[in-house]
Amino acid sequence: MDLRLAAYAVCIEDGQVLLSQSVQPDGLRTWTLPGGRVEHAEDPFDTVIREVAEETGLDTVVERLLGVDSRVVPAAERHVSGRPGLQNIGIFYQVRVTGGRLRPEPGGATVEPAWTPVVDVSRLGRSSLVDIGLALARAVPATGHVAAVPVGGLVRH
Repeated sequence: MDLRLAAYAVCIEDGQVLLSQSVQPDGLRTWTLPGGRVEHAEDPFDTVIREVAEETGLDTVVERLLGVDSRVVPAAERHVSGRPGLQNIGIFYQVRVTGGRLRPEPGGATVEPAWTPVVDVSRLGRSSLVDIGLALARAVPATGHVAAVPVGGLVRH
């Protein structure tokens, strides 16, 4: 089984959440939270700031740790066939924009960052990470953990 440690930004301003649309290896476009893999010897706190800047062009500061999610993506449900199952451990941070200009990731997989009304999120084809991040931001649970988000319909791994 593969293991991935990642950090994700939950940025909500004026009833809108910052999302990024990425293109999966199979060509499927999916809305997700800005964020990504923690590099070797990198602090996840630094990862989330770097990833938001890379994927959206925006500068941010971390306001608080929201929580941690661990989920297993079965091999049959991975975007790249032939890979083993994946355990994704996601660290979610509440961030605030301090500057920059919204733009797509140059030469990267993020093709469209956008401010999206939170009330419209349920109608988007999205990663389950979006629902987890929004649930953490709403509840701010003392444990830093929310119930698993079922995958299916518009919600994907």
